[in-house]
Amino acid sequence: MRISRRALLSIVPAATLSAVAPPQRAWSQAPRDTTPTDAAADHATLIDNTVAVLAGTAGSNARPEVAAKLASIASTAGTRLTALDGAGPGELFRGLPLGSSDTNLTASFQYLYEIALATRAPGGAAPGGDPAVQRRVIDGLVRLHDDYYGDQSKGYYGNWFNWEIGISSHLTRTLVLLRDELAAYRPDLTATCVASMDAYLRNGKAGDVDLDSRFHTGANLADITTNRILQGAVLVDDARVTKAVADQLTVLATIDPYHLRHNVTDGFYADGSFIQHASVAYTGSYGKGLLTRMVQAVKILEGTGYAQGVDLVGTVRDWVVRGFAPLIFEGWMMEIVKGRGVSRTTTGYTDVAEVVEAVVDLSGYAAGADATALKSYVKYVRQTSRAALDPARFLSPVTVARYTDILADAKIPAKDLNPAERNVAFNAMDKTVHRRPGYAFALARSSPRISKYEYMNGENLLPWFQGDGAHYLYLSGQDQTQAFGVDYFTTVSPYRLAGVTAPVETRRTIPELYGGLWYDSPERGFTSSSESQNTYVYFPRGAGGLSGGACLGAYGAAGLVQADDVAYAAQQAGTLPDDFVAYRNARATKSWFMLDDEIVVLAAGVGDPAGRAVTTTLDSRVSRVSRVARASDALTLTGRLRDGTPWSGTGTAPLAWLRYADADQGTAVGYVFLNGRRPTVALETVSRSRRAVRLSNPDTMVTKQVFSVSVEQPAGAPPASMAYALVPNASERQLMAYARGPVSVLANTARVQAVRHKGLGLVAVNVFAPGDHHAGHLSIDGPASVILREGRDGTVSMAVADPTTERDTVSVVIRGRALRAGPADEGVRVDRVPGGTRIRVATRHAYGRSFTATLR
Repeated sequence: MRISRRALLSIVPAATLSAVAPPQRAWSQAPRDTTPTDAAADHATLIDNTVAVLAGTAGSNARPEVAAKLASIASTAGTRLTALDGAGPGELFRGLPLGSSDTNLTASFQYLYEIALATRAPGGAAPGGDPAVQRRVIDGLVRLHDDYYGDQSKGYYGNWFNWEIGISSHLTRTLVLLRDELAAYRPDLTATCVASMDAYLRNGKAGDVDLDSRFHTGANLADITTNRILQGAVLVDDARVTKAVADQLTVLATIDPYHLRHNVTDGFYADGSFIQHASVAYTGSYGKGLLTRMVQAVKILEGTGYAQGVDLVGTVRDWVVRGFAPLIFEGWMMEIVKGRGVSRTTTGYTDVAEVVEAVVDLSGYAAGADATALKSYVKYVRQTSRAALDPARFLSPVTVARYTDILADAKIPAKDLNPAERNVAFNAMDKTVHRRPGYAFALARSSPRISKYEYMNGENLLPWFQGDGAHYLYLSGQDQTQAFGVDYFTTVSPYRLAGVTAPVETRRTIPELYGGLWYDSPERGFTSSSESQNTYVYFPRGAGGLSGGACLGAYGAAGLVQADDVAYAAQQAGTLPDDFVAYRNARATKSWFMLDDEIVVLAAGVGDPAGRAVTTTLDSRVSRVSRVARASDALTLTGRLRDGTPWSGTGTAPLAWLRYADADQGTAVGYVFLNGRRPTVALETVSRSRRAVRLSNPDTMVTKQVFSVSVEQPAGAPPASMAYALVPNASERQLMAYARGPVSVLANTARVQAVRHKGLGLVAVNVFAPGDHHAGHLSIDGPASVILREGRDGTVSMAVADPTTERDTVSVVIRGRALRAGPADEGVRVDRVPGGTRIRVATRHAYGRSFTATLR
């Protein structure tokens, strides 16, 4: 006899709830050879599993820890019923006028789902009595469908997402929850609604998913196929479910940029990168959406014959370890992978709560050490986060119970999935993360492959330089909402983001330029979600230059040649309309060498071919305005001039080093100036509305102290170079020691940049130009990123990468004593040459990854 998971959970004692999720390591899409009876049983299991996910089970909902979740479900439903009772003309719910707003229509379907959910939650307090309330929901569905949704000739205004995904998600879940009542009360409605949802799948093919469509990729594809799986179940349509599962499982494939399937670049890459919209680094938004949806797929497909033999659980676990964990610092999602989401008021800790929710459920299906590691990570995030995670916000009451069990299990240690020291080169999405005990450093780059930023729908209004080497230095123990998040982008000038070189000019936002949320010119191919809109307005890529780097163990190097974006290049080529506005960028060649105590930054060729003044911001930080009499009581700026004279405060001076200390947050950052530039130190109080960065944000004024240290170049100045080090958590004594080393600059030009750290025995080099280049005892042919470290026993370890992603081979010569090959990656060849040792690396189709070798 087939027993559904929901039925099983309802009869299992609450204390053993976690144990009833056995390891599910074998999933595949095999051809189905089933009888109608088998298919019907599978459909019933799908529905039962989904209801259990959404509404909980008798077992889960009897747990006292789940009471807050059930109360939230009931309270939300009560609020929605009150709005239903108070609706005016042209509304189903009060305050949501219908007929021209796709967001209001989507919200109306959502509200009906939330009422239906309360009627199906075992042990909940469903308002108004189940049958009566359920029929009110069904009547609401009929009205929405007949008056505002069912006629496709009147629909599809606004955002395509609402019509193909948003409305369908709420409506499909409601059909699942109310399946029995629909069969008794309006047996025709389910098929009618599904037919309309198919008709709105206009970016598909014949009312179904089209894997060649740019709209049906990554997280969007997972959403659409989840809806179609459930629609097939309520229709008892085996072919529909089978195809939807097959389509969904395509998102598990690791993207191979040299052998694209369906020309899709959206998804996870071998280095852990995640891309959506073809070129946007998006782990922290669409990536977590895909993670959530695929974990839900594990749960709703369990016990059916639709997925067997593919390691779905193992694949998703790898996403967590390689793709998500490096980007989470003490419970905060890093800014570099949020796209336009950086401008939202609920990011960072809230993003990570969604990831934790998925990991909690995934741990129930993983086996052995994998399960323990995932549960340990849940505990670690809870222990280190500065924001309390509210499990009542989880989607499923079952997850709330499982989360409680993990936290209560004394046998599970709290342990990070990251090693304490780690450098991760996400070169497939032009991002780098460097982690050490006490801090994490995140760097955003861009290139002809990856967008400089994402703007869309009035979100992230001031984005222009976010992919031009902007960095985010997260310090341990700090409440990151006080350092980054929406308030950072609200109060820090977009021209003075940390790490950015920008021309001194004033740019206008998209709404200011065009009077709307996008550039509207249908006759030239510019509509709300057209390819031209994406390419030139929403998320333009870089027009040229180099972006990439190498990783040797826990050490990293990254390089960037800053260039214009594709919009400016196209405008100069005369291929854009005359009224389209594009902005020219400044120029710089930059390197970041990420070590233990410091991140060393070199810049050369810094200037502007148009002769504008240029600002290079070495760092910007925000802090709360002090409540004491003098700001300096909370925030101190101290340093030394190059002649040894003590210095404090703000202004422009020949500084040897500077220390920023925020007593309120218990944080400090040091800045060591390695060449003769005269930095400018500024501290100002800034007040600005959060609506300045996102039109839909509340008009809340934010006041922050904004600290910056920068190098200012006047208009017409020749290209300049600069070298400095960021020293997280630095003391004054530590900063004074840099006068005697340990860092020295070996080269700093627009062709080659290199540093040596004598304490680490490390040399790191970025080469940006063709030809032979020398740094220390290394000779390198052409563009490359190289890190070499000599051990005290004479062993040499090295990493080599091609930051262009286009070279077939990279050759490096280590001058000096002859070395013999030790362990090395495939593709690395070691030969003796006169005066040294040559390492030749086959980098063809490596997509920027590092090749490592050990020499003796």
